[in-house]
Formats: sequence, structure tokens, C-alpha cells
Amino acid sequence: MKKLSLVICVYNEELNIAPLSEKIIQSLTDYEYEVIFVDDGSTDATRNNILNINDERFVMVQLRKNYGQSSALAAGISVATGEYIATLDGDLQNDPTDIPMMLQLAEDGDWDLVAGIRSNRKDGLLLRLIPSKIANYLIRLLTKVDIKDYGCTLKVYKNEIAKELGLYGELHRFIPILASSNGASITQIPVKHHARQFGKTKYNLSRTFKVASDLILMVFLTRYMQKPMHIFGGLGILIFTIGAILNVYLLGLKIMGEDIWGKPILILALLMVLGGIQLITIGIISEIQMRTYYESQQKSPFKIKRIVSGKANSPAK
Repeated sequence: MKKLSLVICVYNEELNIAPLSEKIIQSLTDYEYEVIFVDDGSTDATRNNILNINDERFVMVQLRKNYGQSSALAAGISVATGEYIATLDGDLQNDPTDIPMMLQLAEDGDWDLVAGIRSNRKDGLLLRLIPSKIANYLIRLLTKVDIKDYGCTLKVYKNEIAKELGLYGELHRFIPILASSNGASITQIPVKHHARQFGKTKYNLSRTFKVASDLILMVFLTRYMQKPMHIFGGLGILIFTIGAILNVYLLGLKIMGEDIWGKPILILALLMVLGGIQLITIGIISEIQMRTYYESQQKSPFKIKRIVSGKANSPAK
């Protein structure tokens, strides 16, 4: 097994391929490694430029079309054979010279994941830096996974942790959360960040809404995946109880002779009772689906990191 696999997802990055490959070769002279470029449906000369790299350590995984970064990362990780897997962007903003430092930290501290924190970011203030800071704060607040820079692609993982991530949709932004939910030990370290020299950025403000919707999904997956009844049932009982109290109040008014028909509070009370019943029902169905998910695939709701025999720590006789 090689020490290190680099997974780099590229989409229309034709001018960045050659300088990036040269920088990787210069930075990793002391390691046995492979570089996996994942061509995510590029329409320019990206694919040809990868194939023109005259080095057998460089591999191209060509996808049939543009699937997005999460799927491209999953494809690259699936074919990686290194003991450790490093991911970085293909736009030269991440610096390969940081990888040896991160790999050393992972080995010395037995960390499952080392995440980069982009120092002195070379991105636009309004379109990138401010939205990024807000997003990072909200993700930390809601998930309780204290990562300062979720948007930094430069990370180093143990092979088995990377292959267990289960990347779908646009979940690459939440890799530390996915890893943490699998029991991974995580640390962070500042890394260099460069301004983009060639090509156009693929990021814009429209992604903010995708991040927000994915964040709701991540909160559910990390907190309630194995106990969906706790969120749906809890909300259902709360809403049903408030609706029931309002109905009792309205019943009292009716008994006292007041006309309650057409009052907005009557409509609200009925909606809350029905909504509460629906949420409780959804919770029960989700619980059944959760059990089907694990049992039908013979999956376990827990993961064992290692088992150490007591004899292994006993002094030799």
C-alpha cells in the first residue's frame, strides 16, 4: 500500500493542471504516492492536459458527465489505495507543500482527519469571505463539530475513514461532520491559501441556499438519524398539546355562550392538533424506516475502532 493518495476533483481547469502537477512532484519527493485527478465532465482541454502528464503516479478518473464535487470526491476516494488520502482543489489555491506537515501531524497524533484552516484567504470579501464566516459559525453552532473552516478542501484522512464518509448530493462541505458521526478523531491546522491565477471560480452566492438546506439535513443525520422519533415526536407532542389547550379554551367560551365560529384562533387550534398528529405519525414511520435501513443491509448503528487484548499490554515474563 502506498503511503499517500491525492484526490483532486477538476472541472474546466485546463490551465491549472500542469503547474499543479509540477508543484505536487516538488512537494512530495520523500513519499511514495499516487495522484488521482477526477475529471468531473470538463468541456475544455482539462482531460488532455491530465493525460499529457508524463508520470505513472498520476491517474485520471473520468466521469461521464458533471456530477458535482461530492460525487467526484467519492469517485476518487473509491479508487484511492494509499494509507492516507489527501484531498485538495485543482485551482492552485490549496498548496501541496502543506501536505507533508499535515500527514506528519496525522501520523504523530494518530488523527483520523486533519483539516486545513485557510490563513490569509485570497478571496473576495462580500461574495466569499463574509458568507463563509457566517456559514462556518452556523454549522459549528448547530452541529457542535468545532471546525473553523468547513470550506477548505485541503484535508488528510486515514484511508478507512475517507471510504466510510458516504458522500451524496452536496455533502462535501460537511465532511468533518460525516467523519465525526463515524467516530473519527479530528484536528485542525493552518494552511496556505493562494489567489486563483487561471480559470473562473465555480462558487457564487446561489450556493448559500444549498448550504442552508444541506445543513438542515446534516443536523438531522448527526443528531436524529438513529432516533427520528425524538425530533418528529417531540415537535408533534408540543404542537398537539398547544392545539389541545386552545381547543379546551374555545370549548369553554362556547359553553359560556360566545360565538367561536370564524375566529382565527379556532383555525389555528385545529391546524395544530392535526399537524401534531401528522408529525407523530411521521416519527413512527421514520423509526420503522431507520430500523429497515440497518437491518435490511445488516448494518450496525455503531463502529468499533479497534479491539485490544489485555495480554497485549501485560509485561513480558
